[in-house]
Amino acid sequence: MFRTRRLACASVTALAATALVAGCASGDGGSTSGASGNTLTLWTHNAGNSAELDVVKKIIKDFNGSQDTYEVKLQAFPQNDYNSSVVAAASARKLPCLLDVDGPNVANWAWGGYLAPIDVSGGEVPLSDQLASTVARYQDKVYAYGFYDVALTFFARRSVLNEYGIRIPSMAEPWTKDEFDAALAELKKSGTFEYPLEMGTGGSGEWWSYAYSPQMQSFGGDLIDRDGYRTASGTFDGKDSVAWATWFRSLVSNGYMAKKSGADPNKDFLAGKSAIQWDGSWNAAKNADKLGDDLAIIPPVDFGDGPKIGGASWQWAMSSSCSDKDGAQAWLTFARQTKYFVDYAKATGTLPATQAAARQVDGYQPGGKFNELVEYARTFAVVRPVTPAYPYISTEFEKAAQDILAGADPENALGQGAKDIDNNLRTNNHYAG
Repeated sequence: MFRTRRLACASVTALAATALVAGCASGDGGSTSGASGNTLTLWTHNAGNSAELDVVKKIIKDFNGSQDTYEVKLQAFPQNDYNSSVVAAASARKLPCLLDVDGPNVANWAWGGYLAPIDVSGGEVPLSDQLASTVARYQDKVYAYGFYDVALTFFARRSVLNEYGIRIPSMAEPWTKDEFDAALAELKKSGTFEYPLEMGTGGSGEWWSYAYSPQMQSFGGDLIDRDGYRTASGTFDGKDSVAWATWFRSLVSNGYMAKKSGADPNKDFLAGKSAIQWDGSWNAAKNADKLGDDLAIIPPVDFGDGPKIGGASWQWAMSSSCSDKDGAQAWLTFARQTKYFVDYAKATGTLPATQAAARQVDGYQPGGKFNELVEYARTFAVVRPVTPAYPYISTEFEKAAQDILAGADPENALGQGAKDIDNNLRTNNHYAG
């Protein structure tokens, strides 16, 4: 249940665009007038996720029943088709008034003219109460907000760590790089595990940037120079990033993790095939059900520049082509009620975006067995670079990281990626405007 997916930067053929736009439930700008008021169309990527979709349906039903000026109608897409549908509709200015967007893509969609800034200051929940990663800003304007986030963590069995004399770390005292490397060496030496570490290297797409670039950032590197977002050279391929890449490759060359993991890494961990798994909060409850008190939820490693994890998941936004922005903002404001933040967390096993909601979700309240995951998101989360270039940057990072695991020289692989990113920035006039 990995919550973050990358916008695929691909052209859409005229035939595909025509078909997708023809399938839209919206009229001009996603708003039409009817006898019962203005109808606003809402798009979501949750067609294959009934639990989350049911929460969206509940909010729509409550909003429609609360007044008679606006009526919101839902159109759900399978996640794999969602971004291409948005791109096609945007090119024809046929986007709905309301839509969800993966947090890392907000800057790209705002720059591309898909989204309009929103003002939800009248909602029950102030934006300032939310986890910072659940509010998307671009050029000092708010473009989207989400009800939840997720957090990466290490899962392990306490009994296994204790057996091999490995310290169980805490937020206050996470593992250092040297401790982590020593732990993996000890577990490998035991002969019990072919690969003591499971890092999900069989994944694809945005998983690579979400899962591994925070480790690069903990080394002191990054995907791009965030001071102006004008160059990747010297950062993407800087000495700290190369140090991360060299370490990342060593996990394979030392036999600590597989170059490409199996189809279900969490299942393998629960079966005892790996001792430590780098995974998400979405599997915390399942792991706890299986392992009980033996489950250790472990913070990210401090590789020198502090522990880091990725931040931002799916969020709600308003299209720039919406012909009834007052209505769209009315829905976005209405939805900002603590009960809906609670509903999302309970339905999806995600982290509540506010402390008030967390207090109402079993396990996530202060002192709860999963509350530390909320604190990881609050303390360690780093949003992916807030630049329209991010989808391209993410693709380059995935390519470089995969090449490095396959044996490419880290400095060369990252150097080529930095050159390609800088060329993309120049080609697009550094995404000015």
